[in-house]
Amino acid sequence: MPLTVLTDSEVKKILNNLTKEEVETLQAGLRQSLHEYSTGTNNSGAAAVNQPKRTVLESNNGTTSLFMPSTSSTGIGMKVVTLAAPPSYTTSESQVPENKDTTPQGALTLMSADGKPFGFLNAEEVTAFRTALASSLLMVRRRKVKTLTVFGAGKQAYWHIRLALILRGKTIKKVHLINRDFNERATGLMKAFVKFDATTKRKEGWYDTTFDLTSLKYVEVDRLLRDYVRSADIIICTTPSTEPLFDHTVLTNTEGRIRPRLIIAIGSYKPHMIEIPPEVVRQAIKVHGHGHHFHKRAEEGGVIVVDTLDCVEEAGELKQAGVPADRTVELGEIVLLENLVPFDIHDDDSPAETDNSSRSSVDMLSSTEGMSSLAVALRDSAIEDGDATPTSKGPSRKSSFSKSSSRKGSFSLRSRSSSRRPTERKKKQTEKENQMCSWLSSGNVIYKSVGMGLMDLVVGADLVRIARAKKIGITIDDF
Repeated sequence: MPLTVLTDSEVKKILNNLTKEEVETLQAGLRQSLHEYSTGTNNSGAAAVNQPKRTVLESNNGTTSLFMPSTSSTGIGMKVVTLAAPPSYTTSESQVPENKDTTPQGALTLMSADGKPFGFLNAEEVTAFRTALASSLLMVRRRKVKTLTVFGAGKQAYWHIRLALILRGKTIKKVHLINRDFNERATGLMKAFVKFDATTKRKEGWYDTTFDLTSLKYVEVDRLLRDYVRSADIIICTTPSTEPLFDHTVLTNTEGRIRPRLIIAIGSYKPHMIEIPPEVVRQAIKVHGHGHHFHKRAEEGGVIVVDTLDCVEEAGELKQAGVPADRTVELGEIVLLENLVPFDIHDDDSPAETDNSSRSSVDMLSSTEGMSSLAVALRDSAIEDGDATPTSKGPSRKSSFSKSSSRKGSFSLRSRSSSRRPTERKKKQTEKENQMCSWLSSGNVIYKSVGMGLMDLVVGADLVRIARAKKIGITIDDF
């Protein structure tokens, strides 16, 4: 079997020249694999039950090495990366140099299902890209994307912004970059987009998009943080912070709750790290009541979207906010909803507002104490189809609506027989699908990711395919 070797510069060459159509193809492959991960049975290669746990080694000098094996129905992967000790992401003095590069360094080995190697890639750029590609599966669902606020200035920040511009550049008008200091990395990130190829910017629709850079050490940073966070349609957090990046009242008070937002948090990968204030996380998982008076506010789903349920134990945001597994939903369980209910992308600048008479929030579906509203909706849909039974809080590897034996999501997209008349049953399902899609596109959504080896395997294999088609890298015909 041929083996393709890609250096860091060759991986960058492929990624930096991706078209929107190629990005959408990469999204489709990752989307399907994540869905299989979350809902697959023991016979599905990418199902969570078939994914080995990653191994973490902590060294005396503060570095962390990750060994991340993965498997799918068509291949096997192993990524080994080392992360340097991160500097403190606060305005206080730190012993770690602020310009220190904390980008994960390592390599990704890809093999066929029978163990024959077919790819060996430098993992530096792949790691950042595949994380952003997973986040983009939620970005493309958002009804309004005009303002991005991004914390951090590394590769993760770059690729989240870059994919947003490729996929939604025609609607994005402002990008606010926030870093702890005006260091070389931060100014380099700013220049990367300001001086981007003008022809490409026009083609993708963001030629007139404005970019600005703010330091957390700026004297008026509190005011700017409030303005930039509150005005954002998407907030992207990519820092190894050990303290919340902004005061919780910016989003938890009445004014802060009017505008719907997607918050993506991928920087904190250990329990002591945190980017989103616990109060904001708790607000997102709260099942709201049915009182007579509602403040105008965006829809809350009652759950946190995660790439894997391991986030409950590994992510500082979820641990410090005390988020139980039954208040999370894996990205793979909901990511195919976009194939069911189309929606129109509107480009108006008015925040979504709801009131007591017109409100159709996902959380109003719930009448079950102690369960997230989205979980109830998904669970009920499966019970009606005869595919699941109500579950109580289970082990940490199961969400509240996962089938206990296989992690199969209780909400299924496949047709099944039912005693209910077909037209009546279809109408009931579609209403719930519409409510969930409404929340994903127009509600307050928090997505937390710690990364999975499966993402590397799927994206890495696609990069090898592209490399061979474009004759990039070195391919050894008979390895």
